[in-house]
Amino acid sequence: MTRIVLDPFVADLDGESAALRAAGPLAEVELPGGVHCYAVTHHAEARQLLTDSRIVKDINVWGAWQRGEIPMDWPLIGLANPGRSMLTVDGADHRRLRTLVAQALTVKRVERLRAGIEALTTASLDRLAALPKGEKVDLKAEFAYPLPMNVISELMGVDAADHPRLKALFEKFFSTQTPPEEVPQMMADLGALFTKIVDAKRAEPGDDLTSALIAASEDGDHLTNEEIVNTLQLIIAAGHETTISLIVNAVVALETHPEQRKRVLNGEISWENVIEETLRWNTPTSHVLIRFATEDVAVGDKVLPKGEALIVSFGALGRDEAQHGPTAGEFDATRSPNRHIAFGHGPHVCPGAALSRLEAGVALPALYERFPELELAVPASELRNKPIVTQNDLFDLPVELG
Repeated sequence: MTRIVLDPFVADLDGESAALRAAGPLAEVELPGGVHCYAVTHHAEARQLLTDSRIVKDINVWGAWQRGEIPMDWPLIGLANPGRSMLTVDGADHRRLRTLVAQALTVKRVERLRAGIEALTTASLDRLAALPKGEKVDLKAEFAYPLPMNVISELMGVDAADHPRLKALFEKFFSTQTPPEEVPQMMADLGALFTKIVDAKRAEPGDDLTSALIAASEDGDHLTNEEIVNTLQLIIAAGHETTISLIVNAVVALETHPEQRKRVLNGEISWENVIEETLRWNTPTSHVLIRFATEDVAVGDKVLPKGEALIVSFGALGRDEAQHGPTAGEFDATRSPNRHIAFGHGPHVCPGAALSRLEAGVALPALYERFPELELAVPASELRNKPIVTQNDLFDLPVELG
């Protein structure tokens, strides 16, 4: 099996995803830092593995981890071993940790957040409208980032004063370019910041999910302080990064497909279709780290060996022709049906999917209603991917608002 080396600079994610698909449903890959693992790259096999009880989140199953081959200063250590939370356990422990979060993020409960999301969106658009005419604007920094960060922070009870520090730390957390000598301190700083937030909520509870997690631990659900801190970190990280990329990628898709953009703005194509096709075609999450095989598992005509690590390559899955047909490589906002798994599948499916869809469903139409002449300020070929193997993320999104 030929090993595919994932580019730490993410210079050509589309090309890399195509190479992964071509390698078959199970590809042998090398993560930045020289860490070996396997990737599932086809839709059907991913659905199978994501519900296979032999594939677990316990890092102690990983042979390379047991043998001491994974250094603690590996830049991606925070994604491979983020501490005990609903992300890293299975079975009854996973259900216990996930229940409160899932209850807080049901479609019905998320819909109650719509008015607040609309107000935040309007405020962001007002700030954009106040900028000098003709000035290039980084739409990611000025619009796509503040909205989801403010929404998830309000949901979790995180003070806006902590946003700059969180932004700086998460930049290092996700990046493959964080110097190894800085990784342990970065992880310690993240833990200290979220511990501070939990301690503040323990002293003065509020109407937020962090306070609810603390209350549940005191009422007999037996969540440890480590579990609460790590769950808070997980939700904040996933709850804003995915939505930022979804909004940015949808704008890029529309601006590079002007005929479809016209039909969307004319009401011929729904924003829901735009969002679902963006999730499939240019998914916010390129690869999800990391699961481990408790025994040999057949994947097509190949085998994922016992003790090996598995990543899910969502960038490759979204353009699998076996699932999405011969036009899988094309952006088509009229695509129906559009049965992607951009938010995962099985027990660990993203509990924040409804919230991310709602935020994009409010933000995108409001953006184009306010600025219908919006266009990219640079050719799409000049947009730069950030060196993050998990998030399909850009450094910036320069636009002219018109």
